[in-house]
Amino acid sequence: MKTYTFQPRGVCSREMQVDLDDQNVIQALRVTGGCSGNLQGIASLVKGMSAQEAIRRLKGIHCGPKSTSCPDQLALGLEQVLGQG
Repeated sequence: MKTYTFQPRGVCSREMQVDLDDQNVIQALRVTGGCSGNLQGIASLVKGMSAQEAIRRLKGIHCGPKSTSCPDQLALGLEQVLGQG
């Protein structure tokens, strides 16, 4: 298992750490800053999900008037980890 850390941009959260197994399945997500309850919910929902599926479901989500969101930033970070971004 590997842990990847990235800093989201344009959102309230300051850091995301995601643990991926050797099949790129999300084993854990930890987020510093942001809306605690929502981010705990997202972390619970993506646990056990393939990184590719999380990208497919989360990419492009907006937060209010912002052009991005914490879920979108997670998707973009996962794309970088997988070499797609």
